[in-house]
Amino acid sequence: MDLDVAQIRAFVHTAEELHFGRAAGTLAISQQALSKRIARLESLLGTELFRRGGNGVRLTDAGRRFLAPARQTVAAADAAVAAVSGTRHPLRVDVWGHLYAPMRTLAQVAGRAGELALGHGRDLASVTAALTHGDIDAGFGRVHPPLPTGLAHRLVRLEPVDAVLSTGHRLAAEPALRPDQLRDSTLWAPGALDRLDFLHRFADRFGIRNTATSVNLGLAHFLTEVAEDPGRFSLVPADTPLPEVPGLRSVPLVDPTPLYAWSLLWRTGSGHPGLNRLATACAEEAGRRRWLEYDPARDWLPEPPTELTPRAGSPA
Repeated sequence: MDLDVAQIRAFVHTAEELHFGRAAGTLAISQQALSKRIARLESLLGTELFRRGGNGVRLTDAGRRFLAPARQTVAAADAAVAAVSGTRHPLRVDVWGHLYAPMRTLAQVAGRAGELALGHGRDLASVTAALTHGDIDAGFGRVHPPLPTGLAHRLVRLEPVDAVLSTGHRLAAEPALRPDQLRDSTLWAPGALDRLDFLHRFADRFGIRNTATSVNLGLAHFLTEVAEDPGRFSLVPADTPLPEVPGLRSVPLVDPTPLYAWSLLWRTGSGHPGLNRLATACAEEAGRRRWLEYDPARDWLPEPPTELTPRAGSPA
């Protein structure tokens, strides 16, 4: 059967908003016109895609099954029009994990990936939402499960993590530390620990009993807070350029070395050619710089390595 892209687009926006008025506003059409498009699509498919009732709008089982391929259809149609008209937008990439400076890694490959338009997502959840809605084309940061259906990722870099602590800390003079040596210190976090998956997993794995949170006002402010208390410590990827903070020391972690995983994240079925170029540039740089070396006897990752391999829908 032949499907009308305008009807499918109407379905996708309504499924994402679960509100006919807001979806109509996004599409710049009347709510009546939107309802007609949905009704014609449901008639053609021979099934209801939405339930309308006193509790609002929700997807039927058929609607949930239809959503992912419907998004791919709309994206493919947009890509086809852009290819002919020459109006394709730059690859829109959001980064997160700002305290750990994700742009350090992305900047080393951006020149080979074509034109990029960079954004600054708040966290993984905000970036996955933007990807799902088609507001961006890719994300870059630390990915951890579960991910929404329709998204895929590729591991780009495994970066060793150092402990940062006050020069007054009882372990500050050590040339290296085991993570479990920090169990009696206070892990200082730049936000609620349940929203900071890596720090949360580290605390659980190595028996860190005491944790405390701060407000994220930037790396310099955060590290100043660490330096001011000899009982505190935090974690920073080893290659992160640290601001000059008096009374602060960075100490490597060993036996095992925690690794912070940076990944490229995208929506499956994305037709943007810049995505393939960016993925290829990341893979080439990872090979040159040996970014993906991992020894389970020596290193620690919060997730098993099998969860971090490329998934179905991977760019070429």
